[in-house]
Amino acid sequence: VQLVESGGGMVQAGGSLRLSCTASRSIFWTYKMDWYRQAPGKQRELVASDDSTKSPDSVKGRFTISRDFGKNTVYLQMNSLKPEDTAVYYCAARRPVAAVGEYDYWGQGTQVTVSS
Repeated sequence: VQLVESGGGMVQAGGSLRLSCTASRSIFWTYKMDWYRQAPGKQRELVASDDSTKSPDSVKGRFTISRDFGKNTVYLQMNSLKPEDTAVYYCAARRPVAAVGEYDYWGQGTQVTVSS
């Protein structure tokens, strides 16, 4: 297993969660890491990227991606959560020259449920 996610759970609207994606050292230090989500019946959607300009309007100003180089971990900080943020969240790794969408590795996903 190359990417391991954690931190999902249930939270009330307006709350915050921080998701973690721990990678092997070689992947963390070499690859770009992005976060996606997939809600029931919907397509998988990019929510945060190492190419920081790429995120949908629905999460701008609320979701932030960051890295902890000492822990080989990428975080997704999610604030002001809304019920429509409910989804399974995935981290994904791509080579530095690869475009968003061209991934070599995916995490197993972690469920986030936001209640109203």
